[in-house]
Amino acid sequence: MNLKIKLIGFVLFCFSLNSSSHEFNPAHLIINENSNFIYEAKWMYPIKTIGNRASLIFPESCEPLSQKPFYKGKYSIEEIMLNCETSLRGQSIGVTGLSVLNDALVTINFNDETRFEGLMNLKVPIIRIPADEQTFPTGYFFLGVDHLIGGPDHLLFVLGLLFLVFGWANLLKTITAFTLAHSITLAISVLDIIRLPSGSIEALIALTIIYLAFEIKEDSKYEKAPWLMAFGFGLLHGFGFAGALSEIGIANDQLLLSLLFFNIGIEIGQLIMIPIFLMGIWILNKLKLEKISYTSASYLLGGIGSFWLIERVLSIVS
Repeated sequence: MNLKIKLIGFVLFCFSLNSSSHEFNPAHLIINENSNFIYEAKWMYPIKTIGNRASLIFPESCEPLSQKPFYKGKYSIEEIMLNCETSLRGQSIGVTGLSVLNDALVTINFNDETRFEGLMNLKVPIIRIPADEQTFPTGYFFLGVDHLIGGPDHLLFVLGLLFLVFGWANLLKTITAFTLAHSITLAISVLDIIRLPSGSIEALIALTIIYLAFEIKEDSKYEKAPWLMAFGFGLLHGFGFAGALSEIGIANDQLLLSLLFFNIGIEIGQLIMIPIFLMGIWILNKLKLEKISYTSASYLLGGIGSFWLIERVLSIVS
């Protein structure tokens, strides 16, 4: 039994090493075509990103002229003039030095009022701009998937819910309620109907994780209406990244489609991670370690949630 306890502790320790607080602040490259083959670019890179600032790679047919970066909000912004010999359509743009914790959304507005949007990250550092017009803003779909999978606070909250929800029907309703609430507050925040300070919301999100930790420790089981709690806390989690999504900008003429694809991405991300979490819980139960797994999960969520709460409150007051 001692060996099993040590094994669980080691797994949880390894998980905690990769659970540093990570705000949703993707980089954003915005390129506007002024006239034929002349473009104005704006490279928005998160200030808090670990490591050096990522660099862009433009097509050889383009001559970039950069200005000194300046700071605005949570971003370091570099303005670049591109003088190209031919259109950016059918060519590629890349990035080097991008952090593993950050994606880079690419938005290109052509002078014929068409738009291209895509996503670059550490695994896919080069993006090819299609020669034809893009119909859907699929970049926001991949941004949603990466945000859910790469966002430890949201993953920990979903993991905590799985320890509290009893029954497959309740589980489906709970996850759906969390996603719906997530979508509502994201939409009303991006639309400027209601906008709350992101720092305060991030601190409250940490509190939701601490609350789940206490509930898991008490071995609570929500059999009647677990989706009500998930819906209420989901409202906070939606506000949590809406501010950053607004900062990087969403095209007004594709706002609803962008939000739709982003939320579909979040749902897909949840569907990827939930079976993995459930398999882990099932294995621990089969090993007759249910009590230990609940205790370990409670301490894991409570410890990380408390650390994030202190970190985020200090960030607000500093």
